[in-house]
Amino acid sequence: MTPEETVDYNIKVAWHAISRMYNTQAAKHDITTSIGFVLLNIDQENGTPATKIAPLLGLETRSLTRILRSMEEKGLIYKQADTQDKRSVRIFLTEEGLRGKEISRQTVRHFNLKVRDKIPQSELNVFFKVVAQITGMIEGKTLYEDFKPKPLRSESPA
Repeated sequence: MTPEETVDYNIKVAWHAISRMYNTQAAKHDITTSIGFVLLNIDQENGTPATKIAPLLGLETRSLTRILRSMEEKGLIYKQADTQDKRSVRIFLTEEGLRGKEISRQTVRHFNLKVRDKIPQSELNVFFKVVAQITGMIEGKTLYEDFKPKPLRSESPA
């Protein structure tokens, strides 16, 4: 099987192209794709608990901590103790953060509208269904239950 024939290769290539495209747009506004996605996931009125952001974006806590520090230094966010749970911190957007969120929203919307202009809804529906099935298979953690790698030719069977 060539790389071009594998599911994971095609998903990776598409995501890297999308990420590069978003980073090119984000750089025009002194942010990154990661910062843009974080901005999109912060509640404008109530803020968002810091612990809820990483799982929403599939990020490790360490990575999110770095991103949030950068966002705070750029004046996009501020942190405030949660009024309900003093141990928790909520992340809020500054005026600059609201501007960045709107730019990010428009950028994502523009890309999606352009894709929808070129690809029929019926094909997108199949795409979404297939991606959901693949995600379900991975998250179900059953893909490799019966996987037994074949021994290399130079290895003798055990």
